[in-house]
Amino acid sequence: MSENAGQDGQGASGPLAGLLVADFSRILAGPYATMLLADMGAEVVKVEGPRGDDTRTWMPPVRDGVSTYYLGVNRGKRSIALDLREEGDVALARELARRADVLIENFKPGGMDKYGLDFESVRAANPGIIYSSITGFGSGAGAHVPGYDLMVQAISGLMSLTGDPAGPPYRAGISVFDVMAGNHAVIGILAALRHRDATGEGQHVEVNLLSSALTGLVNHSSAYVAGDTVPYRMGNAHPSVFPYEPLPTADNDLIVTAANDGQFRKLCEVLGIPEIADDPRFARNADRTENRDELRPILTERLTRRGALEWFDLLVDAGVPCGPINTIDGGFAMAERMELDPVVVVGEGDDAVPTTRHPIRFSATPASYRLPPPKLDEHGKELREWLSEEDGDA
Repeated sequence: MSENAGQDGQGASGPLAGLLVADFSRILAGPYATMLLADMGAEVVKVEGPRGDDTRTWMPPVRDGVSTYYLGVNRGKRSIALDLREEGDVALARELARRADVLIENFKPGGMDKYGLDFESVRAANPGIIYSSITGFGSGAGAHVPGYDLMVQAISGLMSLTGDPAGPPYRAGISVFDVMAGNHAVIGILAALRHRDATGEGQHVEVNLLSSALTGLVNHSSAYVAGDTVPYRMGNAHPSVFPYEPLPTADNDLIVTAANDGQFRKLCEVLGIPEIADDPRFARNADRTENRDELRPILTERLTRRGALEWFDLLVDAGVPCGPINTIDGGFAMAERMELDPVVVVGEGDDAVPTTRHPIRFSATPASYRLPPPKLDEHGKELREWLSEEDGDA
């Protein structure tokens, strides 16, 4: 089910091997971004306060007394605890920033200024620095507003789209915009590194949760911006496609996403009602969407003759996208069935931690999993010694 990736922090491989990342972020968006960079070979130094990253205490659930939340976004890093109220530790932090290729932070705008770790101060000592800031609402008029994913789900409009049409708005089951902003930060960092390769110049890469949210709302954002339409909550239904929602079977609901005319025809053939695909009420997607209340019971009557997993095999073999509604364990089991090998074990012996595989497959420079999520200040001694040297490599 899993591969053991070892725990040797040396000999990094991957497309970002040789890159040094100073990680001043905490919680989710920043640590998720730096974990992805570490998977791709970057050397990531996680700078924590004396109490550590907040997520170390976000439990349950736990594994060996450590929050699984923290474990899920912090592999591949080395930890040093620095108290930025202490002059000596601030000096070490500045030296790390001077040596780094990338610095990533998610303080409120201006929060790094008092330590001399803001972009302009760091750039003065390190002109090639790629300095990535993740905030809730940018560095302008929203700079003073704290940024939490749940707030942004509400403010962006996502919650207005989530839940039963007759019920209250709901949050997504994960911190979706934290993850999205982390991905956007990685994209921005890689683009800035490409620019640096060409020019030698670093730059400030700014990402904020609200902008990530608005671009992430994709068709709903476009409905408003381009169509002057405010989307509304439709439960599991899709505003522009049918069938594209859960439908009942003999045992459990099945997601059916026959999103074009060809897929719908195949669906009807497998269900034994091929004539429905030629019915003028349902022949085109626009017709099916308009007449969904007439089509839904026709499909349901057929689907309730078999169970969800049986239909899954029959429909997928025919080219009709569909899927059972799983719990998380079922999702991992499905990934195993599809030979995606979703779990990697990082570390060895008592330090081994199962984690979720990096999402990108590289044919020439595969992701590597060199270090388990670090204990607080686990690498502090060696990093302090290195940062105190006149120069050196991480």
